[in-house]
Amino acid sequence: MHFLSNPLAGQTHDLTYDDVFMVPNYTQVASRMDVDLSTDDGTGTTLPIVVANMTAIAGRRMAETVARRGGLVVIPQDIPLEIIADVIAWVKTRHTVFETPATLEGTETAASALDLITKRAHGVLVVVDKTKPVGVITQSDLERVDRFTQLRQIMHTDFTTLPDSVEPRQAFEALEESRRDFAAITNSNGDLVGILTKAGALRATLYRPAVDSNNHLRVATAIGINGDVAGKAKALLAAGSDCLVIDTAHGHQAKMIEAIKAVKALNPGVPIVAGNIVTAQGTKELIEAGADIIKVGVGPGAMCTTRMQTGVGRPQFSAVLECAAQARSMGKHVWADGGVRHPRDVALALAAGASQVMIGSWFAGTLESPGDLIRDTSGKLYKESFGMASARAVNARTSQESAFDRARKRIFEEGISSSRMYIDPARPGVEDLIDQIIAGVRSSFTYAGATTINEFHDKCVVGIQSASGYAEGRPLHTSW
Repeated sequence: MHFLSNPLAGQTHDLTYDDVFMVPNYTQVASRMDVDLSTDDGTGTTLPIVVANMTAIAGRRMAETVARRGGLVVIPQDIPLEIIADVIAWVKTRHTVFETPATLEGTETAASALDLITKRAHGVLVVVDKTKPVGVITQSDLERVDRFTQLRQIMHTDFTTLPDSVEPRQAFEALEESRRDFAAITNSNGDLVGILTKAGALRATLYRPAVDSNNHLRVATAIGINGDVAGKAKALLAAGSDCLVIDTAHGHQAKMIEAIKAVKALNPGVPIVAGNIVTAQGTKELIEAGADIIKVGVGPGAMCTTRMQTGVGRPQFSAVLECAAQARSMGKHVWADGGVRHPRDVALALAAGASQVMIGSWFAGTLESPGDLIRDTSGKLYKESFGMASARAVNARTSQESAFDRARKRIFEEGISSSRMYIDPARPGVEDLIDQIIAGVRSSFTYAGATTINEFHDKCVVGIQSASGYAEGRPLHTSW
C-alpha cells in the first residue's frame, strides 16, 4: 500500500478508517467477478471475513452460514467444551450448498412454528412425517392463526421438491419456471436433506465454501490465557477445530506468550491466532512465541468501552498498517479486529495489509445470531448484543467461581452489557450483509487494478482526508 504523499511529512497522529480514502488506479480488471478474495493465511477461507468470538453473535447457525459462503466463525471461549464439540460436529455435517431446514411434525402447533421459523433466514418451515417432507409453512401462513392450531391444518402440500443431485443453476431455473422462492431438497429415498432458495442457488454460483480436506465446512474456536490452556486447546483440536484463537483484551503480555508456547508445543496442525495487540513490537513477540496470525485492535469495537474507560487503544487503520508490515516481514499475517462499519472499512483494512477482517456487532442484528428475536413497542424486531468484557459476559465466564471472586471481578467490568441491534428488513440475514460487503470490496479491487488480496495491498494508493472530506463522500439519504 502507498500513500499519496509522505505520511511522515507533518503527520503527527494515527489514522482510523474514516481518516483515509482510496485513489483509483489504472486497471485492466474488467469485472468484479474477476476478483479472487481467497486468503493465504492458512485458514482455508475464500472470503476475508471472520466473525468475532462474541457470545451474542457467533453460534452454530452463524458458523454454518458464513462458512458456506467462504468465511470463518470463531466460537467463543466462554462456552463449555462439550457444547463447543457438539457445535463443531454439527457444523461439519452441514451441506456445503443446501441450507439446514427447520422442521416440525404436523401435530405440532403454530406456537412452536413461530418460535422456530425465525431461526433461519430463508423463512421456511418444513413439516415432516419422520424424515419425509409433507408440507411447508411460511411466516405469512402463521399470521392471525390460533397459536394452538396444528401445522397439518395450515401447511401447504403443493410445494417444490428437487433432488440432492441438482446443480445450483438448475435449481434456480426450476424455481424461476415454477414461480417458487424455495424448494425442499430430497435424497433418492425421499428424505429431506435441505432447503434451497433462489437467492441461495445464486449465491452458490458466486461464493465458494470454506471447507477442510474432507470437504466439511470450517469452524474456528477461541480459548483464553488462563487455566489449562494446553488442555483446552487439545480438546478443541480433538473435536475438529480448524483454527485456534488465543484471545485476551491485552495480548502483549507474558501470559499470552506462555499460552502461545503451550499451544504450539502440541503441534496443532492448524493456524494459531493470538491477540489483541496494536504495535509492531507486540506483533513480533507473539510471532516469535509461535503465533501464525496476529489479531489487531484495542478499543475500536462497537461494544467496547476500553478507550473511554482507560484511554488505551490505537486508531485502527494505523494499528493494522504497522502490525501487518511487521508480520509480513516475518512471513506471517494479521487479522483486523474491530472498527468496521461499512464495506469501505473492510476494503481499507485489506489495503493496510490484513489477510482477514473480523466482524462482530455488525452481524449481531441478523437472524443467524444466537439471540432471541424481540419486538419493541413500535413493532420493530431486534436482538440484544453485548461486549465480551461486559457484566453479562463476565458473569457467564465466571459462573464456576465463588460468589466472592465473581463480585470482585464485577467491579472492573468494561463493555456494554445490552444493546439493541435491530433487524434490517431489507437485509435480515448475515448473507445479505455479506453480499453488501463483498460487492463493495470487489469494486474496491477493480478500482485499484487488483485481482487478489496481496495484489490489492501492493497496488492500493491511500490518501488522508479531513472530517469534511469524509462527510462529502456520504450520500444525503443513507442507511449506512
